[in-house]
Parts: sequence; C-alpha cells; structure tokens
Amino acid sequence: MRLLLVEDHVPLADELLAGLSRQGYAVDWLADGRDAVHQGATEPYDLIILDLGLPGKPGLEVLQAWRAAGLATPVLILTARSSWAERIEGLKAGADDYLCKPFHPQELHLRVQALLRRAHGLANQPQLQASGLELDEGRQSVSRAGKVVELTAAEFRLLRYFMLHPGQLLSKSHLTEHLYDGETERDSNVLEVLVNRLRRKLGSEVIETRRGQGYRFSEQPE
Repeated sequence: MRLLLVEDHVPLADELLAGLSRQGYAVDWLADGRDAVHQGATEPYDLIILDLGLPGKPGLEVLQAWRAAGLATPVLILTARSSWAERIEGLKAGADDYLCKPFHPQELHLRVQALLRRAHGLANQPQLQASGLELDEGRQSVSRAGKVVELTAAEFRLLRYFMLHPGQLLSKSHLTEHLYDGETERDSNVLEVLVNRLRRKLGSEVIETRRGQGYRFSEQPE
C-alpha cells in the first residue's frame, strides 16, 4: 500500500516514515502544502496522512483542493490543534479521520489499517481475512486452517494488497504503482518472483494469472 505523508516537522516525519515502513507501507514524504496539492491528486495513493500546519498552503486548503478536484483517497489529518471547531472544519472539508498530536505511533498504525479496510468495504477485524487466509498485519504472517506461514517483507506487502482487493484483476503496472514509493525502481520481474513464491507457500489456486492482463486473487477458498 502506497501512502503520502505531508508533514513539515522533520523529526516527526522521520519517525513516522520509519514506523510506517516497518509496517510494510511504501511512503512518499512532502513538507510543503503547495507540492501536496499537485502530487496528492496525480499519484495513485491508497491513503494520505496530512498535517494542518503546513508552509506554502495550509493543510485544510490542501484537503479542500483535493476534494474539489474529485479525489476520493482517504485522508487522515494530524494536528496540534485540539478544539472541536477545528476538528469539525476538517471533517467538513472531507477528512476521514483525525489524530491530535502528541499521539502514540501504534494508534496511528491502527487508524491507517482501519481506514484502508473501510475504503475497501472490509470489516475492521483483528486480522485481514480473504480466500480462507488470515493475515496478521502486526506480525506480518499469514495463516490458513490454523497453520501459520511466515512471509518476507516483500511477500507480506504484496499479499496484503491482494487481500484488500479480492476478485479484482490487477495489472503489473497497477501493483507496482501501489507497492513502491516514488523513489524505488520498479521491476515487473520482481513482482513475478513474489507471486510465484506466494503460490508455493499458499497454493497455486490462490493467485490466478491472466496472460497479458495481470493477476487475480481468489475471492473464495478452494
């Protein structure tokens, strides 16, 4: 899952980037509201974390610009402001959730998980479930019929994306856009290797290949 973090406080941004990366997210970082207006509307992000007190253009105006342009990406607002009036203004502008500073990193991670699942019409359960599999995002492992299968970090990122999009035909270019940040070199051959490794671990029926089109994650267990 690819996220955009818009935060001008460098120490906090560094902490959040490190934590979100450990959670298996590909994260791009911006510190200026003017840059965020353009990049947030043109890059395929799954979720945006937006600070309100930004240089260049305030976060609230950034959010308003995104929503006016039809951007439906979930937005989690970070702010040092705690008044109810300011929270209401953010929600009116189109924010999906609010988190006031200071906050515990685990709370941020859980809110991100919940927003991503909600965006895909999934219940916010302790484990992500699809096709007879249960994905533990905290431990980055998957289980089937009670048997735990360990995953590498790259396998976990790909499987989580598949499980959030069961039954959907996903092209290689779409997957690479959502699994890697803007600075990482994208190689479709690596994606093929990861798919084959997941099939060996979970069964060949879990991921279907549509030649010339991409991959489809099974909606139902075989």
